[in-house]
Amino acid sequence: MELSDRQKIILTLVVHEYIRTASPVGSKNLVEQYQLDMSSATVRNELGLLTEMGYLRQPHTSAGRVPTEEGYRYFVERLLRRTELPDSTQFMISHQFYQTRPDVDEWMKLAASILASQSHAASLITPPHSDKTRFKHVELVATRGQQILMVLVLLGGEIRQRFVTLDESFNQEKLSTTADHIRTFVQGMTADEILSRQNQTQGLEKTALGWIMDELHSVSSTTGEVFLDGLTNVMAEPEFSGNDDARRALRVLEERSLLQEVLERTAANSSIGGVQVIIGGEGTWEELRPFSMVLGRYGKPGLATGSLGVLGPLRMSYGRTISTVRFLSGLLSSLLMDTMVE
Repeated sequence: MELSDRQKIILTLVVHEYIRTASPVGSKNLVEQYQLDMSSATVRNELGLLTEMGYLRQPHTSAGRVPTEEGYRYFVERLLRRTELPDSTQFMISHQFYQTRPDVDEWMKLAASILASQSHAASLITPPHSDKTRFKHVELVATRGQQILMVLVLLGGEIRQRFVTLDESFNQEKLSTTADHIRTFVQGMTADEILSRQNQTQGLEKTALGWIMDELHSVSSTTGEVFLDGLTNVMAEPEFSGNDDARRALRVLEERSLLQEVLERTAANSSIGGVQVIIGGEGTWEELRPFSMVLGRYGKPGLATGSLGVLGPLRMSYGRTISTVRFLSGLLSSLLMDTMVE
């Protein structure tokens, strides 16, 4: 239903005020707080109409109004202006990443921490992943006897380690020479592409390529873990102050399979750098009824992509959260591409 300009203004102010105070918003409060050029009676009448339309609700007869899921959705889709993080905040975040060693796990932890602190909610992020995982680098390290350590780096930065036992012992020089040849022989290839070249090798090199293919297949069959941060931010919100509500919130945040399902399903319909907002589970995930999620995708399709986002109460600071998710998505994409072309 199309709203009048005055109704759009009042709905916007109710959302902002409820996000700020977590208390029902009344007509007198709006007029005084925002110095509106209209009477309390006029605002009260518009609040009533917005309530009839389903965009607001009144918890108690004598209370003010709070936004409904439909109200938040209208606000996000129709009224919220696109904003960017302040330049100083962007510089601070970028500096933190470039001060961190180039390791995907470190980037995931840092991104989760930044998302949580900037949004004052819970953050979640998955490592870069591709259905066609590609080889980038390998090290073969002598340990003891016939046992060696294989350190495998995938295109995208993920690191896999595996101890293996050989039929005979090899010195470190032989292991390093083999690893050097493998790096030039199958650089950037998938497991299937490596298989087509394995018959051109023999001995230790052929065996090592078999291990590498096993690891690539293993990575391609999983989506990776979900990094979480900021759980206490959500638990501290007034909406979850009751014991039952708090337990329900904690259960959702600890249920990784649910979060992975949401991330995977939304990622399938997301473009790199785009942002999706899920309000109240959107009728699909009943467990998410008390929550909103702002989700984004980063990386490069065909090589490696991951998801990142924020989970908080319906009363979320959507503007800042969306701009933070969008900025981090772009930054992680750039960092990931840098590692791929090295």
